[in-house]
Amino acid sequence: MPDYQAPLRDLRFVMDELLDFPGHYARLPGGEDATPDVVGAILEEGARFSREVLLPINQSGDREGCLLEGGEVKAPRGFKEAYRQYVEGGWPGLAAEPEFGGQGLPHSLGMALSEMTCATNLAWGMYPGLSHGAADALRHHGSEAQKATYLTKLVEGVWTGTMCLTESHCGTDLGLIKTRAVPADDGGYDLTGTKIFISAGEHDLAENIVHLVLAKLPDAPKGSKGISLFVVPKFLPDDNGQPGARNGVSCGSLEHKMGIHGNATCVMNFDGARGYLVGRPHKGLACMFTMMNVARIGVGVQGLGLMEASFQNSLGYARDRLQMRALSGAKASDKPADPIIVHPDVRRMLLTQKAFAEGGRMLVMYTAQLVDLVEHGKDPAERERAETLLGLLTPIVKAFLTEVGFEATNEGVQVFGGHGFIKEWGMEQLVRDARITRLYEGTTGIQALDLLGRKVLMSQGETLKVFTKEIHRFCKAEADTPALAEFVTPLSRLNAEWGELTMGVGMKAMTDREEVGAASVDYLMYAGYVTLAYLFARAARQALQALGGEEDAFYRAKLDTARFFYQRLLPRTRAHAEMIKAGGASLMAMSAEDFGLGFEI
Repeated sequence: MPDYQAPLRDLRFVMDELLDFPGHYARLPGGEDATPDVVGAILEEGARFSREVLLPINQSGDREGCLLEGGEVKAPRGFKEAYRQYVEGGWPGLAAEPEFGGQGLPHSLGMALSEMTCATNLAWGMYPGLSHGAADALRHHGSEAQKATYLTKLVEGVWTGTMCLTESHCGTDLGLIKTRAVPADDGGYDLTGTKIFISAGEHDLAENIVHLVLAKLPDAPKGSKGISLFVVPKFLPDDNGQPGARNGVSCGSLEHKMGIHGNATCVMNFDGARGYLVGRPHKGLACMFTMMNVARIGVGVQGLGLMEASFQNSLGYARDRLQMRALSGAKASDKPADPIIVHPDVRRMLLTQKAFAEGGRMLVMYTAQLVDLVEHGKDPAERERAETLLGLLTPIVKAFLTEVGFEATNEGVQVFGGHGFIKEWGMEQLVRDARITRLYEGTTGIQALDLLGRKVLMSQGETLKVFTKEIHRFCKAEADTPALAEFVTPLSRLNAEWGELTMGVGMKAMTDREEVGAASVDYLMYAGYVTLAYLFARAARQALQALGGEEDAFYRAKLDTARFFYQRLLPRTRAHAEMIKAGGASLMAMSAEDFGLGFEI
């Protein structure tokens, strides 16, 4: 069975040394409770729960999958008991407001814990994970009555939540949904339609499931401007707020998937199901975006957790597996062969995993600080800046970390060689589980269009400048630091080029909008590498300042990882830049006739 130890030392480096979370928490309203001792104890206990409770049921959950019988879904063995312990431990309400039964701790602390859950049992973590987004959507957009009925139950974890968006014919193009909501006499609505790919849509972990459903009213305008949002519980709450009569919502079937077998991915049928409007009519997509943005960052954290798990097990295997002698001569002369960690290509794979995991952790926690500031920052200007940066970085967190997360888990299989292809080692499960992260909550292509088209070009580049100016200030401040020149010089050049590439795409798009789509994925990947380069440069500065103490080995390793990233991974920006500049001509040149289509393209 794969093993896992939460990377608490690296997490403390990121939180305490690199990003000054103690100071950050002290400045937040209510953050005074998040003292270093409290934060440390929570992270330690989260690490224990993930390793001792979730990890042992990960492989068995993958083998068993979920079972649908008579419209009821049973999760794999051990999942319900793990969820009971999770609720009893107070984990669901960690970052929720005290007025709804939460502990009121910063959101960023919950994001740090999410990495551990994703690393040890992604399928299980999706059951409570979606509840956080549902609670956020109701907190921001629900009526007082809806908050009183649903929010406390979601925060306590006795009820879980889902979001029901897509349908078989429309995918991401939600303007095409067919689910209808007809007003009822009591002020509610009767919903009819079918939703697909609904994670945790039906299960036996909680006493009730609260579905947030996109549907259209009879007078809805066409397209996405006609979408409304409804809260549709599995069991209608009775007068005491407890689960009452069964609603007209059911699981029609379970999807047979490549990975995340332990999570129930459902086809959900709404047959006159009673629902209640959330927010204003026809404004449901804006309400749902509250939940979707939380989910998108959460999917990026999934990519991070899976690559960290893959790295740890790859490293352990590479230390023990004997095969061949090092090309420069025997390194373990007392053994019949050297451990494979001595071979350069194995080192390349391990360091690729390590660099992406450590860089991803810095990016996630940097973003987590922004979430805290958006939610609780005292200064309006600071909140506005944080919201701008969060909007820019969310598609990068989601798409870049899942792209490189899939790469890292594949490298993990490769380190194991033939054994990586065998189920008992657990490495192939990480690959299968990681594959979905590039798809759900918006594919990489959708995230790339959001980044380049909506966040950058629609703001005339002003959103991007908020971030590139921050990088510029760092480079300028460290320009005369000789020990950082190997990081600052290339970072400064790439930061300037980022703006130039943006301007180039923008100019082309003025005459041909297809240029945005042609450049978008390469643009997002370029952005991801430069963003991690900035964070690694800051980490290198911190490590250099800390050398000379008892933990020199840790800080030297941090510098070595930063150098590897700059020398072996950051050069990928050259290819992405060339593909961005190449434009869309070669993509769009092939005629409809050559493609065998019956219409013009």
